[in-house]
Amino acid sequence: MKFLLACLFIVAGLLHFLKTGFYLKIMPPYLPFPGQLVMASGFASIILGILLMIRKTTPFAAWGIILFLIAVFPANVFMAFHHEIFPSIPVWLKGARLPVQGLLILWAYRYTRIAP
Repeated sequence: MKFLLACLFIVAGLLHFLKTGFYLKIMPPYLPFPGQLVMASGFASIILGILLMIRKTTPFAAWGIILFLIAVFPANVFMAFHHEIFPSIPVWLKGARLPVQGLLILWAYRYTRIAP
């Protein structure tokens, strides 16, 4: 399961670079330097995913993922409440991203301690 979570973050990070326009649209307008934030969050996602797979850095990466998910939450809230940004995506799906982040935090929390 840890490998799956790591792959999820690596792929999500790569998508920040491959689908930059998508991520730029969900950036709340009050945040400065949206392009740089999208790139930085993509890079962080990839690095955290890789570090999660390394036993010695797993707890560090898990805490990093939790902080990362908290940091990107405003973008998901912005997307959920601004339906005009992606009118082709169903409203329920945009709203579902919010509780999914909570589940991802719980999933990452499982790895905050090194297993014996």
